[in-house]
Amino acid sequence: MSDWVRVAAKGDVKEGGCLGVRIGDKDVAIYHLPGGEFHATDNICTHEYALLSDGWLENGCIECPLHAAQFDVRTGKAMSAPADEDIAVYAIKAEGDDLLVRLPG
Repeated sequence: MSDWVRVAAKGDVKEGGCLGVRIGDKDVAIYHLPGGEFHATDNICTHEYALLSDGWLENGCIECPLHAAQFDVRTGKAMSAPADEDIAVYAIKAEGDDLLVRLPG
């Protein structure tokens, strides 16, 4: 699946918030940073199963709701324990009012 897939409208993800979506069998989180910047990552914490989209987004980092691990949504880098494994990041773009994500094929 290397094609661009429409996942949401820009208005579906409020600024400073995130949205969990499903693309095929993959759970993806879409983030809307201040200034209109969008990012996409895996939506599952690498430490223990939890949806990152249920967490808290602040200063470009998402905090897992289960054990407070933090990840940089721009790079996927694990920023704090207990997570020691990064999350995958995906290409995202806006076309008109649509947000499209491309997963590696």
